[in-house]
Amino acid sequence: MSRIVDRKVEEYVYSLLPARDRVLREMERDARQHHVPIVGPACGRLLYQLARLIHARRVFELGSAIGYSTLWLARAVGPGGTVFYTDSDPENARRAEASLRRAGVLGRVKILAGDALDLFRKMPGPFDLVFNDVNKTQYPEVFRLAVPRLRPGGLFITDNVLWSGRVARGAGDSETRAIQKFNRLLYKSPKLFTTILPLRDGFAVCLKNS
Repeated sequence: MSRIVDRKVEEYVYSLLPARDRVLREMERDARQHHVPIVGPACGRLLYQLARLIHARRVFELGSAIGYSTLWLARAVGPGGTVFYTDSDPENARRAEASLRRAGVLGRVKILAGDALDLFRKMPGPFDLVFNDVNKTQYPEVFRLAVPRLRPGGLFITDNVLWSGRVARGAGDSETRAIQKFNRLLYKSPKLFTTILPLRDGFAVCLKNS
């Protein structure tokens, strides 16, 4: 949980969430034990819902860690869809592959180990949905790469755009400055219709205009 919204409100929202299945619960526990950042169940549900709303079938995820968000997206795209998982840590990729196999969706996921941006550059578009959760200093570059690769009506979704509220307290470290720049790029782009949602650590949801 974050410090963006009132803690009691956030606890209330999370208390309403239905219980997750065994694999998701295991991944949440694994993330807590090993201090691996994941989007969590509220944002996971949002990813799933948005992907279903646009009938996403081809999804690219930049920065997948242990594959928690990958699992939500893989379930959303259905048996005929594909989610491209990326992470620079081979151990993360191994753990993600094992979890996705237990969940029965590994056949919908392409596991790509390496630099997420390099892998994205090499993968031909278009994509129905691009989910961005890489190192924060890379966010402006992800914007430049992702928008042209989205189909019209596709979604560009980014985690951590409120950065525990630091974006509102003035420019400081390089990560905060990069996110501030990224958020300005999103809202200024004539190709996107953007909304930032104060959920967890801030979710930017951008619809590519036709």
